[in-house]
Order: sequence, then structure tokens, then C-alpha cells
Amino acid sequence: MLWRRSPYGDGGTEICLVHRPKYDDWSHPKGKLKRAEDPLAGALREVLEETGHRCVPGPRLGTVRYLAQGRPKEVMYWAAEATDGTFVPNDEVDLIAWLPPATARERLTQPRDRLLVDALLNALHAT
Repeated sequence: MLWRRSPYGDGGTEICLVHRPKYDDWSHPKGKLKRAEDPLAGALREVLEETGHRCVPGPRLGTVRYLAQGRPKEVMYWAAEATDGTFVPNDEVDLIAWLPPATARERLTQPRDRLLVDALLNALHAT
């Protein structure tokens, strides 16, 4: 889950959400692992591919399991603080949004993704 300190003075936490035109939804960056790819390495790669941002991984936030088009899917999440980068729209992700946690929670399409906002905030406050 990609996050940053707000660059707009208050230093609050902002969460990066991606809009996927294929599904017309808002979600956290995620994707498929390559064969024999380490899950954390795959998560960092997917964040970079979908958002254009590099990041520093932090605590593991958990695993989400669900059905996608009738097939089981498993996604592992880590807190990932953005360091640098620039978003370039593409076929997979056409928009990103940096939002305060409460706004991100409302914008997320899937209720299961909202629980990750709480997991991130808990992890950030524990450090």
C-alpha cells in the first residue's frame, strides 16, 4: 500500500489509489507475481509499474483473499512509503489519487480494501 507524507504543509498521511479503466474501479496498486518471484519484490515492482513511484517497504499489512472472475486470488500487502517517481497513465491504470485516509476509504470500490487503510494507519502509529 503506497503512502506518503502530504507535501501540502500539514504532513498528514496520504494514500495512493489507482483507477483501473478495465474495471472502472479504485483500488490499491496490486498485480500478479512473476514465476518464482519473491512476494515483496513483486509488490514493489507492481507499485512502480502502476504508479511510477519507487518506495521503501515497511511492515507487512496482511493478505487479502477473494474471487476474481470466478478464480481465487491472493494479494499480500506491505506499507510502502513513496520516495520518488512520476505517474504516467497507461492501459492498466489511467489515474492515481493521493488522498487522506478517510477520503481514500470512501473512494475505494471494494469494501475489503478499506480494511487495509486501517491496517496501514495502525502500522504507521506503531513505529
